[in-house]
Amino acid sequence: MADPVVIDGGDRSCVRLLLELRGHVAGLAAGTEIHLIASDPAAPLDLAAWCHMTGHEYLGPVTETSPGPATYALRVGGDARPTDPERPWRLAQ
Repeated sequence: MADPVVIDGGDRSCVRLLLELRGHVAGLAAGTEIHLIASDPAAPLDLAAWCHMTGHEYLGPVTETSPGPATYALRVGGDARPTDPERPWRLAQ
């Protein structure tokens, strides 16, 4: 099993996180696991909703032993639906 792709979202808002995530996902093979580091408290809700909308699989929080920002896992879907490049919270037209 391949190591997950790690994206450090830092303290970016979920809108910026989704923009960055959208760009990363576009170049990854189906089944690739992504670990997104995010301090935005809305991240788990927004990521789960985004994955549901687009067809990716939200795997939930990653349990870590060290303190710091939370990490959330998702898996790239094989039949994912693309989102609008400027508004990743909306499906592409």
